[in-house]
Amino acid sequence: MKKKKYLNIAIVGLGNIGSNLYKHLIRNRESIKRKTNINLVVKYVSAKNRSKKRKINIPKKKWLKNYLEASKHPDIDIVVELIGGSDGAAKKLVFNSIKNKKHVVTANKALISKYGDELAKLAEKKKVNLEFEAAVAGGVPIIRVIKEGLVTNKIHKVYGILNGTSNYILSKMFEKKMNFNDVLNDAKKLGYAESNPIADINGDDAKSKIQILSSLAFNSLISSSKINVEGIKNVDQIDIKNAKILGYKIKHLAIAELKKNKLIQRVHPCMVANNSYISNINGVLNAIILEGKPIGRLTIQGKGAGPGPTTSSLVSDICSVLRGNIKLPFSIPSKSRKKINSLDISGESFSSYIRLDVNDITGVLSSITKILSKNKVSVKRLIQNPFKNRNFASIIIISHRAKNSNLVKSINELSNKKFIVSKPKFFRIEEI
Repeated sequence: MKKKKYLNIAIVGLGNIGSNLYKHLIRNRESIKRKTNINLVVKYVSAKNRSKKRKINIPKKKWLKNYLEASKHPDIDIVVELIGGSDGAAKKLVFNSIKNKKHVVTANKALISKYGDELAKLAEKKKVNLEFEAAVAGGVPIIRVIKEGLVTNKIHKVYGILNGTSNYILSKMFEKKMNFNDVLNDAKKLGYAESNPIADINGDDAKSKIQILSSLAFNSLISSSKINVEGIKNVDQIDIKNAKILGYKIKHLAIAELKKNKLIQRVHPCMVANNSYISNINGVLNAIILEGKPIGRLTIQGKGAGPGPTTSSLVSDICSVLRGNIKLPFSIPSKSRKKINSLDISGESFSSYIRLDVNDITGVLSSITKILSKNKVSVKRLIQNPFKNRNFASIIIISHRAKNSNLVKSINELSNKKFIVSKPKFFRIEEI
C-alpha cells in the first residue's frame, strides 16, 4: 500500500465494543495522528440493526446500506470486523475485504481459530494486514508479545486464564459464596457476560483462544484436533468450599504444550494451590504464562472482558496498520508454518479431586477403593463427611498422579454404582 496522509476506516458491527471503538477513535483522532503521522478517518459504519438506540451520534452519511459494501468500497482502506461468529456475515466480510486488498482488524477469535490459516495465506498474497490482537485476552497484548517481543524464543508451553466471564464467575463463587446461576446473572448485568454466554461457560471461547496462541507460540498451523474441552457449569459451592479447605482454588485454564514434538491442547476447570500465582488472578482479569528459551517464564495479565480492554487492543492493531508495516499475520510465512501432530490427554498424568455422594452404608468405601485400585488410581487423601439428618455421605478423594484415561474410567464405573446418589465430581489438580 502506498503511504498516504490519511486512511479511511469502516467499522462493521456496532454492539458495545463497536460503539465504544467509534467514540474512542473520534475522540482520539489527534493523538493517533501524533503517534502514527496519519490522519485516521472513520468513514463508514454498518450494523445489523441501524435503528437500535446507541449512546453515540453517527451522521447519516456514514452509514453503509449493506455491510458487504465495506469490503469493496474504493474509499475504505481498513475494515474492522466486529460482527462475531466463525461463519456467515463475518466470514464473508473478512474474506471479501482481504480479496479486495483491504486491511482487516478483528476481535473474532472464532473466525481466526477456524479460518486463520486460509486468511493468513490470502493476506500474504494480497499484501495487506490481518490483525487480531483483540481476539485473545481482551486488553492483554499477548499476540504482539509473541509475534514481536519473543521472536527468537523457542516456546514449549503457553497457558493461563483466557476467559474473563468464567474467571469472574469462579472468583465470585469463591469470595461471596454465591451459586453459579446467581453469579452468572450478576455478570450479565455488569456487562461481563453476553446475553447468551454459552461459549464462555462451556469452554469454547477459551478453546478458540488457546488454538490461536499455540499456533503463534509454536509456529504451527492452527490445530483443532484432540482438544479436551470442559466448561465450568459443573462447579458448585460444595466443590468451591472443599477446595478452600484443601488449600486450593478452582480456576478455568487453557493449556497448550509441546511434548516430544507433539501438541497437547486442553481447556478445563482445575484445582490450583492457593499460593500459586494463577490462583490469585480474580474477577475479569486474564493471565497468560509463556515458558521457553531463553526467556524462561514470562507472565502477562490484564482485563480480559469488557468494551474498554477490547477497544485498547483494536486501536493498537489499527495503529499498526497506520504505521505502514505489512506484517505476516502469524509472524512467519504461511508456507513455513507446519502441522504438528496432536495428542489427546488420555496418556497425561494428573493428581485429582473426586467427590462422591453416596448412601452411607457398609461396604461402600471398600467398593470405591477397589474400583480405583483396579484402574491404577491410588488414594493420597480421603475425607468422609456425613450429611446432617440424612443417610448420605460425601466422600472426598485426592488421588496420586494417574493417567487421565484411568481417572475417567474410574469415574465412569463409579457413576453406574447403585450406592452413588448424584453424579460424581472430578477436577484435575494442576501443579503450576
